[in-house]
Amino acid sequence: MLLEGRVAFLTGAGSGIGRAGAIALAREGANVTVTDLDGTRAKAVADEIIAAGGMAEAIALDAADEPAVIAAINMVAARGRLDILHSHAGIQIAGRLTDVTTDDMDASWRLNVRAHFIAARAAMPHMRAKRKGSIIITASNSGVQLDRGMIAYTTTKHAVIAMARQIAADFAIDNIRCNALCPGFVDTQFNRGFELQMGGRAQLETYVAEAIPMGRWATVEEISASIVFLASDQSGFMTGHALVVDGGECL
Repeated sequence: MLLEGRVAFLTGAGSGIGRAGAIALAREGANVTVTDLDGTRAKAVADEIIAAGGMAEAIALDAADEPAVIAAINMVAARGRLDILHSHAGIQIAGRLTDVTTDDMDASWRLNVRAHFIAARAAMPHMRAKRKGSIIITASNSGVQLDRGMIAYTTTKHAVIAMARQIAADFAIDNIRCNALCPGFVDTQFNRGFELQMGGRAQLETYVAEAIPMGRWATVEEISASIVFLASDQSGFMTGHALVVDGGECL
């Protein structure tokens, strides 16, 4: 197994890509701490992992709550190690400059950038102590292109890719890698913002079929395979990279 004996901490892992990533990491041998704003969902994922023979625990956690995130990461690392951080929690608010309020932009920044900063900052001392670690920050292919009518989302996703690269540059000397995961369209509830922006589900389905060169949605399993890759030694010489998994949409 690629991750046997390693410890992983995940935010936003109660559903969708986060859930699939937790399951995939555990399948490869990682001991996974599944956190989500909804503790019931986090527990369901952890229970599923345990039922399959893996190792997991669940914590109800607001990824934007700095003291709570620091306490949770410190608690996990205090048991001996922290090898992998997948900071995944995010929010999608649709609208152009004249549609989005300052509060909307602040909410986007709070979860799409600041929360990743908090988690990475809390994890870093524990990884530096072992001189090894992989930090994965979920961005989006919206961070490498422009999405019409999505100013808050696109701005924050560009910003978090820059942050991941800066972390990578600053801590490569400590053998700690940091990469940004940039999924394209995956058929989860997270796409509600894009659905509203495009005028409904039918219009979104048409966009996926016509604008994505591969002509389809990604599956959560396809994205979780990239999470395992970034977490494992298979990507041992990769840091500061924005790994785009979008069926060619950004081409």
